[in-house]
Amino acid sequence: MNRSWIALLFSAALAAQSAQAPVQELKPPPPPPPTAPADQAQTQAPTPAAPHHEHTPPKLLPPADQAALGTPAPASAPLSFASGSFKFYWDTTIPMNLEADGLKVSEIYFNVRKSRYSWLKDAEFGTRAHLTVTNTSTRPRTPGFAVAVLDADGKLLGVASGGTKVGTVAPGGTEEFDLNFTQVKERLPKGATFLLSMELRD
Repeated sequence: MNRSWIALLFSAALAAQSAQAPVQELKPPPPPPPTAPADQAQTQAPTPAAPHHEHTPPKLLPPADQAALGTPAPASAPLSFASGSFKFYWDTTIPMNLEADGLKVSEIYFNVRKSRYSWLKDAEFGTRAHLTVTNTSTRPRTPGFAVAVLDADGKLLGVASGGTKVGTVAPGGTEEFDLNFTQVKERLPKGATFLLSMELRD
């Protein structure tokens, strides 16, 4: 057998093998998965928590926690109070009849406090309203006072306040109080009327 026959037989075998091999069909790639509409995607997306800043209102405590904080203390009873308007006189004792729960202001005068000692007779120790107070009740009293002096046109010439700092006015006792005028006081002798208020503390 020569080479031509061998080549012819080899070509025939290759042709027979090619006829028997299955032909692979090329398929197109699968389509991408369907996507949700834009508005639906927005509704399904989780909403990030808003950052807390100074304008964000704080959360309210649950009712149970609010009750655990306790209830506020009841308001105390109102204080005894008396007030009146009176004619003003400078450096003159003025009889008074201002009373609150048995504590009575019997007199007042306005002047510049001076020393009782001869070697300090020219020294001055402030402008004051001096009150004499008597407790006609059966209980100790702790008073506070405020006074305002006005001129004939109703202009304010000065104010002062004071009262008991330590202790009380005992039943049947009489005490004296100085109410000091500090920053505004130079025109007090020109006063026409004064307002006096008294408040009792428990």
